[in-house]
Amino acid sequence: MNLNLRKAILSNVSGNTQQELRETIVDAIENGEEKMLPGLGVLFEIIWRNASEDEKDEMLTVLEAGLNGG
Repeated sequence: MNLNLRKAILSNVSGNTQQELRETIVDAIENGEEKMLPGLGVLFEIIWRNASEDEKDEMLTVLEAGLNGG
């Protein structure tokens, strides 16, 4: 991913409240637009980098279940 795109996305959401972040994520998912995927990827990267190993394991469990119809 282009570093400028990552910086633009981070600049766009920096300082947002939890509610604003939630709305951004829900909007991106509900609209289903391909152009929103890089933004979600950057947000997930932040989550992953700041998660504990237990939280990462939990995310992977949820992801695996979601991908396998569970």
